[in-house]
Amino acid sequence: MESRFKIFSDPVHGFISVPKRLILDLIQAPEVQRLRRIRQLGVGHLVFSGADHTRFGHALGAMALMQDVLNSLSEKGTSISQDEYLGALAAALLHDIGHGPFSHTLEHELISNFFHEDMSRVLLVALNERFGGALDLALRIFDGTYERPFFHRLVSSQLDMDRLDYLRRDSFYTGVVEGEVGVQRIIKTMRVHPLEGAAGADIVIESKGIYAVENFIIARRLMYWQVYLHKTVLAGDQLLRAIFRRVRSHLHDGRADVGEGCSPALLFFLRHPIDRADLARPDVRRAFCRLDDTDVYFSLKQWMQSDDRILADLAHRFVNRQFFRTTFLPEPPDDDQVAAWRTQVADWLVAEGLSDRARADEEATYYLALDRSRHTAYEPIEDSIYLLDRDGQVSELSESADTSAVSELTRFVVKPYVCYPKEVALAPREVA
Repeated sequence: MESRFKIFSDPVHGFISVPKRLILDLIQAPEVQRLRRIRQLGVGHLVFSGADHTRFGHALGAMALMQDVLNSLSEKGTSISQDEYLGALAAALLHDIGHGPFSHTLEHELISNFFHEDMSRVLLVALNERFGGALDLALRIFDGTYERPFFHRLVSSQLDMDRLDYLRRDSFYTGVVEGEVGVQRIIKTMRVHPLEGAAGADIVIESKGIYAVENFIIARRLMYWQVYLHKTVLAGDQLLRAIFRRVRSHLHDGRADVGEGCSPALLFFLRHPIDRADLARPDVRRAFCRLDDTDVYFSLKQWMQSDDRILADLAHRFVNRQFFRTTFLPEPPDDDQVAAWRTQVADWLVAEGLSDRARADEEATYYLALDRSRHTAYEPIEDSIYLLDRDGQVSELSESADTSAVSELTRFVVKPYVCYPKEVALAPREVA
């Protein structure tokens, strides 16, 4: 008898059993296959040599964990129909389908007021039409409008399958062992409360899973500072964004030659001001679905040959990984300090022959970036994690007597920083 599953081998979760028909057909859809050409960590692959893993692997991983948790919840007595099972798998598989090239780095550079979840929903709707309404339930789970809201919590919350997969996956591929998470321990201690899973039910963690959850939150904090907000990743992000600003400036000024040889799909977004409200337009959706990391790298290699010395230098720096220096600051600099730094960078641009005196101060803005990184590992006000004790009482995680460490991770940590060429001796005072 023919198997009902197709097996995928995953280095993080082992063998993944993919149900045939709907789920396997979705995996074969061009919108999902495109994720093979988008790296999970954006610029991170230029900092961590092993981090070449893709959004496709993450999508499969999130779907595999959804299978695990649904099976576990069923074993504990929560009824889950076949339609719900497939709808939740589809929602997990497609949750990140709206990511563009270089993932979060360019999320706001291509489309204004944009978050990838917006495009994920647009593409989910388009796929649902193509599949004859087979994703109706998946859409309701994705949107959080399904009458059993615990399914949405498994797709989007502070302890969802997305986070459980990407922390484990990113830790594996970067070699940052502090990010390792006891994923199966967390999944096995999840349950629906009340057990029937009606309209008011939510996902809770049994008390025996409390330390695995605490470790998850601490690991998330460590991964943000050691990987996602690593100073060299920040430098690469700022450099790539500076290149896009320069190209947009030229196109706005009528320099069509900058677009020659550029990827047509990428040029579409650089030439036209696209806003979140435009996402449903067929031409925007088609152009977005043609975009991946290859378009960016191809265009960067073309811009390396530009007769604009600033653009050519910036593109050369990115392609050859000659990033800016990132220095974290004890506090944001005042206007006088920023003006002095800009003058130093402008003088350097003139001395290097990259700019002339008339334009150097303006063009220094492409080489001097001031920003701040901010992160909180756990936000109990926005989206709480709940514990179920042995007496059947439910409490919010940070209020538990056993999790004082978690309480410390609920505050935002903000780190101002400056990025600038290593050839310029700005010597800002660093955070201790």
